[in-house]
Amino acid sequence: MSSNSGLRLLHRLAHLYGVQTAFYDVDHRRQQASAEALLAVIRSLGAPVETISDVPSAWREQRQVRWQQPLEPVAVAWAGEPLLMKVRLPSHLADAALVGQLVLENGERQDWKWHGTNLPVIQAAQVEGTQYVAKQLLLPGGLPWGYHRFTLEVAGKPTEALIIAAPPKAYLPPEGVCERIWGIFLPLYALQTHNSWGSGDFSDLQDMITWCTEIGSQVIATLPLLPIFLPDAGFEPSPYVPVSRLLWNEFYLDITRVPELPKCPSAQALLASSAFQKEIKSLRSLPLVDYRRQVALKRQILEELCRCCFADASNRLESLGRFAKAHPVVEDYARFQATCERRRVSWRFWPQPLRAGVLNEGDYSEETKRYHLYVQWLAHQQFQDLSETARDKDLLLYLDLPQGVHPDGYDVWREPAIFAADVSIGAPPDAVFLKGQDWGVPPLHPEKIRKHGYQYVIAYLRHHLRHAGILRIDHVMGLHRLFWIPKGLEASHGVYVRYQAEEFYAILALESHRNKVIVVGEDLGTVPPEVRPTMARHGLHHMYVVHYELTSNRQTTLRRISPNSVASLNTHDMPPFAAFWKELDIGERKEALVSFLHRRGWVKEPTSDIQAVLKACLAFLSASPARVVLVNLEDLWLETQPQNVPGTQGKRPNWRRKARNSFEEFCQAPQVLDPLREIDHLRKRGECPQWGRKRESASQTKFRKQRLKGSRCHPR
Repeated sequence: MSSNSGLRLLHRLAHLYGVQTAFYDVDHRRQQASAEALLAVIRSLGAPVETISDVPSAWREQRQVRWQQPLEPVAVAWAGEPLLMKVRLPSHLADAALVGQLVLENGERQDWKWHGTNLPVIQAAQVEGTQYVAKQLLLPGGLPWGYHRFTLEVAGKPTEALIIAAPPKAYLPPEGVCERIWGIFLPLYALQTHNSWGSGDFSDLQDMITWCTEIGSQVIATLPLLPIFLPDAGFEPSPYVPVSRLLWNEFYLDITRVPELPKCPSAQALLASSAFQKEIKSLRSLPLVDYRRQVALKRQILEELCRCCFADASNRLESLGRFAKAHPVVEDYARFQATCERRRVSWRFWPQPLRAGVLNEGDYSEETKRYHLYVQWLAHQQFQDLSETARDKDLLLYLDLPQGVHPDGYDVWREPAIFAADVSIGAPPDAVFLKGQDWGVPPLHPEKIRKHGYQYVIAYLRHHLRHAGILRIDHVMGLHRLFWIPKGLEASHGVYVRYQAEEFYAILALESHRNKVIVVGEDLGTVPPEVRPTMARHGLHHMYVVHYELTSNRQTTLRRISPNSVASLNTHDMPPFAAFWKELDIGERKEALVSFLHRRGWVKEPTSDIQAVLKACLAFLSASPARVVLVNLEDLWLETQPQNVPGTQGKRPNWRRKARNSFEEFCQAPQVLDPLREIDHLRKRGECPQWGRKRESASQTKFRKQRLKGSRCHPR
């Protein structure tokens, strides 16, 4: 086999596995994947290839596997329409009778029978000496929304598929509800209050919710709130590399609200001790969040509270037992964390059968397991209280769903079959990251998640959606394709692997409707051309960020903002507005922005005053038809330090910096309140004439002014 023919066959094998052999970079240049990278990625997908000489047999084997699979593992039925399914059959069974049974999510059954002679042939192939045909099977429309199991029997052999019956679009509120709303953004770890122990906690966020509703805000946004702690795993504070997407971070527990505290003398004594109070004071005074010290401090109290809870046969203990029974994943996670603490190494180095997910009582400390079960129960309760407070006040929690999870974390240990091994995801080189980015998180296997019925995906979505009012999907193009980087290769040598995007959208649409949650896709930067039209077709909102939109062209400085968007000046991965303004090219983009704002009437005359430009930019966003306008609170006091600088892990204090002003300070500061009142005014009155929308009525204006008069803080 010549090298050229071998490479051509390698590309054909790659396409069978959904691997792109080339892509266009940020400069629209075609980048060809190397044979080394293709072999490594295809191998991680399950192909038996080490060298190019293995490709012919692997290609023949994969073709045969595909044709021997009568049904795709998943099919989507949109909006009650009839469902066309492809059925692959060896030619000698082409005219056989087919028996189908559909078990609906509610347990009801539907049965059908087809004669093969009546089904149209849509494809034929000869594979390894066997002739196959693909026929088209029609299931009637009208399926109720849900996850249904379809079984097809041919010649006595059954095969199964999951049918996702879903609405065509993700949830949208009824007309007139949640239109032109606005909210504030601040990472919870950065929130400082007079009561916090060195970072914000769930109670601090609850106080923020109360304040938000008083100033007219309908949305509060923060970064992911998932667990990030693993013993001796090289601590990673990034909220985008969680241990699990199925639980909450006990780091944010408010110890003073734990019901066991008033009944636990040992915990009370420890909390009141001078050494403990000194440590709280020390953590509170630090400019950066010290996660390790703070979680260690809280754990001292929580361990005492846990012992008190388990020592008392009370209603609380019974409640904990019911919680554990209703949430088996939490007890499993507790066993995992307890084993991690005993072993002090990644689960990848555990002996079998521990590595395979089998943990018995002697493999971990029962007391440690109880601790992790207990704190997850508390986190569940406090987060539930938080979301109920938000709902009671008609405020939407804007939660953030990370693209991946820590490779040494719980999710990968529990579900190793659905994660691809020896690869991580990232991004190809661009104008900012010349060598590309490797995010260090393993990708989901595109076919194995289908064969597992997307159970893990559904589980982590439900974990967020039951509490969210808005859910942001990080790196939304990952629903379509992800950039896989083989272990040992540079990020620049990665390749794109495709996913079944329509199946992801069906799950998102179905689950968002069931929970009445708006879905936002993070589509910033360069994305494939099909992504944004597909998002629009399925009702996902996109992001409009001034930082990304600004050009030096005075005619098209900022493009028009659409109603199906979440608009903001920046994101957590970008410099705050003050830093952004200072870095702008004075001769081009800065002048273009000021000229644009002046032409639109947001500044009376061209100016370089940062406060005036900031207010004008916020006014431009607020008067737009965007469904949501998000305001980074730190922009209002002209913060210049970012929360995160991508690609600088270990070099900068990413995910650690506290807000310069405490909650008690900024919630009453004119520098914060005045711009927010103006934003509320512009959002409530309808768009300005230039946007083509009507203003608010006199009665609406009167009501709004009464509500906004005299903002107050309510710290606990």
